[in-house]
Amino acid sequence: MILVMTRDVTKGEIDHAIKTIESLGLKAHLNAGLERTVISVVGDDPSAASKLENLPGVDRLIPVLPPFKLASRDLHPQDTIIEVGSVRIGAQEIVVMAGPCAVESCEQLSKAAQVLRDCGCKILRGGVFKPRSSPYNFQGLGREGLEIIAAVKREFGLLAVTEATSPQDAELVAQYADIIQIGARNMQNFALLREVAKIKKPVLLKRGMMSTMEELLLCAEYILSSGNRYVILCERGIRTFENYTRYTLDISAVPALKRHSHLPVIVDPSHAAGHWSYVAALSKAAVAAGADGLLIEIHPDPESALCDGKQCLRLNRFVELVGELRRVAQSVGRKM
Repeated sequence: MILVMTRDVTKGEIDHAIKTIESLGLKAHLNAGLERTVISVVGDDPSAASKLENLPGVDRLIPVLPPFKLASRDLHPQDTIIEVGSVRIGAQEIVVMAGPCAVESCEQLSKAAQVLRDCGCKILRGGVFKPRSSPYNFQGLGREGLEIIAAVKREFGLLAVTEATSPQDAELVAQYADIIQIGARNMQNFALLREVAKIKKPVLLKRGMMSTMEELLLCAEYILSSGNRYVILCERGIRTFENYTRYTLDISAVPALKRHSHLPVIVDPSHAAGHWSYVAALSKAAVAAGADGLLIEIHPDPESALCDGKQCLRLNRFVELVGELRRVAQSVGRKM
């Protein structure tokens, strides 16, 4: 932190401030400028701020470390790598998670799973609890959908990620899924964040559609501070004035989040685009920007999909995209 002293601060007040800082086991670095004197405080004492900001001669205190301490790269310089089965998220390999927006049947999910396995992808996605904008839209199969996920991932040797939408669902989802997803609408559902933190399974945390990156990292902090260090950040597009796409994919969030946080960052191009024709381009851009993985919606028959069919890739287009992504990954020193 930095103590900015008042313009008329006295030498005695400066000496007293330095003595107080050192008495707290911290180090003080004095910088006497032409207009203001500042004192840099180095050390780790969460209670120090309240003891220093009201000292005589102190004008204001400026925190240097970000408010998301556990998610911050300042306190954790090395990248966090999250291991799920044989998959390492945040390592050199780009991890692709794909599947339908909503699980509709065992046949539908099996077709997607077979394509995933044949492409070398290892994580199946599929929603069973669907928070929809309209109460009249398909809300998901619930427990039945979880049982379908369990059967399909067992048949094809895949891992699975699916969303929990309430604290009451979290434990149930954890019984079937290898990664628990927190959707954009629930990013700031703090009761849900604390509940999934207790489970100690990896959590895929999506950025809210109107949330800043700092707000996303503070939500990650809720999970980390509650004892679960397995958090994956997901950029899925934010709401802007643009209406040619469903949301605006903030591609700059990838390098920015990776600069400020040690947590893995993946991108969901499907929800950002809102239309399948943009998904390939956004996926390749995400990999080039440094994303650790992708969350892509695919469907064997998008026209008949019960949820977001317009943004789902057909299975053959997904196969083509995986081949293109391998070349992009190689060009930036990564692999798939």
